[in-house]
Amino acid sequence: MYIEALLVATLAAAGIVFLAPNRIAGKLATALSVVPLVGSLIMWFTFDGSGNALLAGSTIAFETTATWLQLGPYQLQWHVGVDGVSLPLLALTTILTTLALISSWTPIDERESQFYGLMLFMEAALIGVFTALDFFLWFVFWEGVLIPMYFLIGVWGGPRRKYASIKFLVYTNVASLVMFIGLFGLIFGLGDNLTTLGLPEIAQSVRGGELGSFAGLEPEALKLAAFTAMFAGFAVKVPVVPFHTWLPDAHVEAPTPVSVILAGVLLKMGTYALLRFNFTMLADVARDYAEIIAALGVLSVIYGAMLALAQRDLKRIVAYSSISSMGYVILGLVAFTPHGFGGATFQMISHGLISGLMFMTVGVFYNSTHTRMVGDMSGMADRMPWTAGIFVAAAFGYMGLPLMSGFAAEVLVFIGAFQSTTIAGAPFYTAAAMFGIVVVAGYLLWAMQRTLFGAFELETDYEIGRAPAHDVAPLVVLLLLVILLGVAPDIAYEMIQDAINPLLGGGA
Repeated sequence: MYIEALLVATLAAAGIVFLAPNRIAGKLATALSVVPLVGSLIMWFTFDGSGNALLAGSTIAFETTATWLQLGPYQLQWHVGVDGVSLPLLALTTILTTLALISSWTPIDERESQFYGLMLFMEAALIGVFTALDFFLWFVFWEGVLIPMYFLIGVWGGPRRKYASIKFLVYTNVASLVMFIGLFGLIFGLGDNLTTLGLPEIAQSVRGGELGSFAGLEPEALKLAAFTAMFAGFAVKVPVVPFHTWLPDAHVEAPTPVSVILAGVLLKMGTYALLRFNFTMLADVARDYAEIIAALGVLSVIYGAMLALAQRDLKRIVAYSSISSMGYVILGLVAFTPHGFGGATFQMISHGLISGLMFMTVGVFYNSTHTRMVGDMSGMADRMPWTAGIFVAAAFGYMGLPLMSGFAAEVLVFIGAFQSTTIAGAPFYTAAAMFGIVVVAGYLLWAMQRTLFGAFELETDYEIGRAPAHDVAPLVVLLLLVILLGVAPDIAYEMIQDAINPLLGGGA
């Protein structure tokens, strides 16, 4: 009942904070968010699962199954549990939420109780996404994430917040509809072979060759249509080029703590779903079209990096770099090798930490300077040395500096992609993706040189000095986690490998 306890504690915390006075809402929300954080860490250290939660012969940790309701011929269940793929993402969610709440204390100064309540409500929905093992239950949580994110951008965002929030909602809702149609095509194609909407049951039936015809489509054509619809739906959430245009607008207009959760966790919903649905249920289709998928991944890496190179807003730079980083995940997944799958999953965790760290440091600069434009800042290293030093470390983590998590993730993806027998011309795709690191280094070094070093030139009516301790503390914690996973990646990677090996028939 650990997962249920996390959900109840987080939802209760959201309700309490909604009713709390604004003056104590931030501190109260942070204190209450420690409960699910501690709970997820207890789950990590007591984890006893094995294998992949969607495949037969696996042991799902912290599993609960109970009949919920009957929907026509299908029994809907309350079915939750975690394996080595979902547990690291669950821990990432609780860690980033607590740190994002602390980073909100300075910039959020109106409607605090509503803001912090929505942040906790979103955390509860994210916990559900990464733990639900029944499709209907999973879809409720999946859609539930959109509601608080829409209001957090639309109410507390920047000047174009209404445009950005509506664009975010329209893109992701249409994507959800397309994905929904694709999966139910599979469900109807399974016919009487399926009596529940459990994700393990769907995955095992499709992989076991039980799919029949539906809507005039033979099984192979049905699988291709379902794969295409689900891939398109999830690609919007990742986002994969060319479905990426909503992301920079959402990031630029969102408050910095919301950008931390958006980049750190929400984007991982898309890659997590791709792994669970497309690359687990329909692995044969993914193999057949591996070159096209790999090309999309490499295109996201290069195009996202090039777009970042052209930006002057620090937030836009980090936003576009997230598109580039998610391209590595796509390349790793389609490689169908142990290190490809494992590296892609590890990259989800690593990018969540590093992107969260980057957005937080940009937010701390903005709190003091009230600008994010690279051309308007200079000499910040002298005025805010701690924040500047952490920004440099985070940037080098993004570039793949050894002994940081970004290096471990990218090396694993490159090794896995290079060894792929599924992708024709795998060394070429790998080399092209590696070139993205050069572009990343270019725009990050340029941004650092312009903002951190040189003479201080920003003219303001207020004094710019060192950031408050509560702004710097979350940065230090995230940086330590990035270094910890870089020095000892097996803290998470061993668990991940145990969960992805069954997808490959045992591994090597």
